[in-house]
Amino acid sequence: MSKKLVLIDGNSIAYRAFFALPLLNNDKGIHTNAIYGFTTMLMKLLEEEKPTHLMVAFDAGKTTFRHKTFEDYKGGRQKTPPELSEQFPFIRDLLNAHNIKYYELDQYEADDIIGTLSTQAEKDGFNTVIISGDKDLTQLSSERIRVDITKKGITDLEQYTPAHISEKYGLTPDQIIDMKGLMGDASDNIPGVPGVGEKTAIKLLKQFGTLENVLDSIDEVSGKKLKEKLEENKQLAEMSKKLATITRTAPVEVKLSELEKQEANYDQLTKLYKELGFNSLLDKLDGEEEEIELKDIKWEEVTDFKDELPSHAELYVELYDVNYHTADILGIAVHADQKTYFISPEHAAASEAFKKWIEDDSKTKSVYDAKESIVAFDRLGMELKGIDFDLLIASYVIDASEAADDFASIAKRHGADAVPTDESVYGKGAKKKVPEKNELMQHTARKAAAIHAIKETCITSLEKNEQLELFEKLELPLATVLAEMERKGVQVDIGRLKDMGVELKKKLEEIQSDIYRIAGEEFNINSPKQLGVILFENLKLPVLKKTKTGYSTSADILEKLKPEHEIIDHILHYRQLGKLQSTYIEGLLKVIHDDTNKIHTRYNQVLTQTGRLSSTDPNLQNIPIRLEEGRKIRQAFVPSEKDWVMFAADYSQIELRVLAHISDDEGLKEAFHQGMDVHTKTAMDVFGVSKEEVTSGMRRHAKAVNFGIVYGISDYGLSQSLDITRKEAAEFIKKYLDSYPKVKEYMDDIIHEAKQKGYVETLLHRRRYIPEITSRNFNLRGFAERTAMNTPIQGTAADIIKKAMIEMADRLKAESLQTRMLLQVHDELIFECPRDEIEKLEKIVPEVMESAVELSVPLKVDYSYGNTWYDAK
Repeated sequence: MSKKLVLIDGNSIAYRAFFALPLLNNDKGIHTNAIYGFTTMLMKLLEEEKPTHLMVAFDAGKTTFRHKTFEDYKGGRQKTPPELSEQFPFIRDLLNAHNIKYYELDQYEADDIIGTLSTQAEKDGFNTVIISGDKDLTQLSSERIRVDITKKGITDLEQYTPAHISEKYGLTPDQIIDMKGLMGDASDNIPGVPGVGEKTAIKLLKQFGTLENVLDSIDEVSGKKLKEKLEENKQLAEMSKKLATITRTAPVEVKLSELEKQEANYDQLTKLYKELGFNSLLDKLDGEEEEIELKDIKWEEVTDFKDELPSHAELYVELYDVNYHTADILGIAVHADQKTYFISPEHAAASEAFKKWIEDDSKTKSVYDAKESIVAFDRLGMELKGIDFDLLIASYVIDASEAADDFASIAKRHGADAVPTDESVYGKGAKKKVPEKNELMQHTARKAAAIHAIKETCITSLEKNEQLELFEKLELPLATVLAEMERKGVQVDIGRLKDMGVELKKKLEEIQSDIYRIAGEEFNINSPKQLGVILFENLKLPVLKKTKTGYSTSADILEKLKPEHEIIDHILHYRQLGKLQSTYIEGLLKVIHDDTNKIHTRYNQVLTQTGRLSSTDPNLQNIPIRLEEGRKIRQAFVPSEKDWVMFAADYSQIELRVLAHISDDEGLKEAFHQGMDVHTKTAMDVFGVSKEEVTSGMRRHAKAVNFGIVYGISDYGLSQSLDITRKEAAEFIKKYLDSYPKVKEYMDDIIHEAKQKGYVETLLHRRRYIPEITSRNFNLRGFAERTAMNTPIQGTAADIIKKAMIEMADRLKAESLQTRMLLQVHDELIFECPRDEIEKLEKIVPEVMESAVELSVPLKVDYSYGNTWYDAK
């Protein structure tokens, strides 16, 4: 068996973990974020690398042998935060519980320990993996030594091999030291040659090979200034290389034979995890036995289910493509009573016993993606009922920040590492193909078994987070509602859509002619390079920003240039109409179903961190309705039955009403209780005028700050939207917050809460984790604070309309109405209905939507109807 040594740069990984994760505390007030991050990194490492030998190296102190060479080495580094310092003893306790050796050496850094041991290991025939956040260690890379450097957080690693270093820099590992000698390293206060950056250093080393050769060949260096810099700083460069060189001969007393991987002390680990409050890691300790069983899953193929199927089972449908409305159904797996069965779609569709079980509401089924499963079984002529658990939705509710939604990633996240990725089974791109039958059956069966293995862990997490109700009463039933909406689709008048395309094309040609006339010549309007020449060279407009390829002609730049020349308005209009033509006219025509003339958009239920739905193939939520030509696209969406109408209902200012409720500000609540226009009320309060004295300009400013506050707007953002100075915007925000003091209190409190907990919640306990809230980076922290303010508001609004959708579907069924709910677009629901049901809808739609959630201010719904979606607004 080959020997593999893993060496971890302890200080570096602890620092990375501390700054990547929010400041977590256990119930005794001890900070735990660095310990938790270090632990998750270690668990991932042990699972993926399976080392035979392992050690963690720590820095022994601030002073090292390098300080004799350069007294100010690592000078300027910020003092270790006390919140991190207090966690190092626990990290050592963690390593002791894992029976993992750790080591430090006086006057030497962890890098030198790692350099020495990896060199010894290479001589002894080991393969070595080094884990660090410090790129200095890449100089150690060789055919037997791989250096993994953290990129984002602590588990996303970039693997540095000699080949990768060559591809990335065009250098060898040894030349990394020469590069540091030339460019220095600000993080370690290694000076390098002033004015020489990475690009110049790499260019010199490609030409001369080593730092010494560069310094011996200064006369051959191109560029007078560069020559002078090198000549003047020879000694500095030589010292910098010396400082950057990791020693491989440190007097390390530990022997490689002492680093053999030992079995962890699980009693000690359990005690430590309990003390630190690491409940999710405790669950994983308990679940290890189940993972081993999953790897050796036993399954059998069946052609029919002759015996009565069980009262509960895990059910998985394997599809070949992401679009479950059209993808080939490859097979179905059922896991029940510790057995797993595979049945082909053909045999499933022919089995009366199976169909009866699928459609029996009393026979509960746990699935991976309820919406996908419902649509797939509908295509097989069955109505899937009795879904009691959905792994995809559960994982999303537990932590929406985990972006991956493929089965293998989600299974792994919750402790089942034995599920291979679809890509590894099917291949990808042009090489993608259905595997041979046995492999397909095993892959499908393993997924059903994995749902069983993970389910209880997920439910425990949901209960702990007070999210079980959000999962069971909101998201799970919503999946069924969305599946039905997707299945029905929405009718499109193809002729009208094509006519709009012809009209748009004609209008684009007219605008194009106007642009050519004003510019005095023809050019490619869609080419930023050609447009830049016209605007900034021919027409002499002020250059606001340059890019690597020339002048910037981005939308925000053009907006600022509008007062400078009449051509800008034409260009902006041309771009808007061009996007409408390509994205919405041509795009919609491509996705209309041939048989039904309908569009079947797919709703993403597990994508956004706020809980909002989004749609894809096509995205019907982003049709740009601020532009009249964009709004007219809704004319193509029509009822699917003769003499029916489109009925639209949307919440009025729902996010501001949620803000009034959450902040409990009396002034803001008063406007909604009195049925006033909230923007007029805000203008009255901020400007200190009566209702009659509020001008349209005042109301516009008030509206901008009302919605800006909801989205955590800054004075800069408000100044841009209102075209005023930042000082004026800041004063306006101050007046607003003075008028509504409880809003300011809410904003301060929610930021403080996010820093303490690492997350914020909606009224229904939907969480959003915000690790950047404690970032030292001002911009990252500012964005995180705005996110903390906005998420409870926008997320609660999303929860409210989701709840309304579920209750609306139930009400339509209870009233035996023919009306169909077709679309959800943010705060709006769109239905199609017979004309004789309009009066009924006018009563029940506002009734249901306005009572979905009880707030301290009333919810208000506006509705209208017409022959098209456009006419219904």
